[in-house]
Amino acid sequence: MTEQFDLFAEPQEKPAEKVASPDQEPRILYFDLETQKSSDEVGGWSPVQIKLMKLAVGVVWDSREEKYFVYREPEAVQLAEKLRTADLVVGFNVIGFDYTVLEGYGPFHLNKINTFDMLLDVKKILNFRLGLNHLAQHTLGAEKSADGLISIQWYKEGKMDKIIDYCKQDVAITRDLFLFGEKEGFLKYKTRSGKIDEFKVDWKIDGLIKAG
Repeated sequence: MTEQFDLFAEPQEKPAEKVASPDQEPRILYFDLETQKSSDEVGGWSPVQIKLMKLAVGVVWDSREEKYFVYREPEAVQLAEKLRTADLVVGFNVIGFDYTVLEGYGPFHLNKINTFDMLLDVKKILNFRLGLNHLAQHTLGAEKSADGLISIQWYKEGKMDKIIDYCKQDVAITRDLFLFGEKEGFLKYKTRSGKIDEFKVDWKIDGLIKAG
C-alpha cells in the first residue's frame, strides 16, 4: 500500500518502553505476520509491492509477559508501538518482509528497533538462504501446519481464527528455533546431497542486545 490510511493515527515519536530495571528480564519479542495478498496478486517482491500485500494478522510473543499479542489490520499502529517496546525483536525475514508490510501503514521507523533477523544471519553464514520450515524440521523436528498461500486463501474466506492460529505457530517455531540456536550454538539442515549437516551460530541474547 503506497498511501497512509486516515483511520490510523500517526504513531507518536516517543522513546520505546525499555527494561525498567537491571533486575528485569529483557523484553524479547518474537514476531511474524500474515498478509491479505500474494506476490502474484501485487505483481512482485519490490518494497512497494510488498506494502500492497497488506496486513492480515500480526502476532507477537512477549518473553517477559510470556503470552501472545494478536493484531489485525486496524491495529497496525498498536502493533508497531508494541514492537518499539522491545529490547530485541526476533523474526525470520522480518527486516525484508514483515517490517516492509507494516511500514505501509506508517511511517513507523521500524529500522530503529533493535532487530535480529535469523534469515539474514543464516544467509551470511552459509552464503545461501534456507527457509524457516526447513531449519525447524531438521533442527527441532517441527513443521509448519500450512503456508502463506493457504493463509491468504483463509483471509479471502474470512477464516481469521485459522490465520491467527497459523501465525501463532510460526511465531512459536521462530522462538523455539532461535532459543535452540542461542543455547546449543548450532542449527541443522539438509544439504543438496541429502546429508543432514549443522552449522554454528552465535545468538547469545545479551550480545545481540548490546550490539543493537
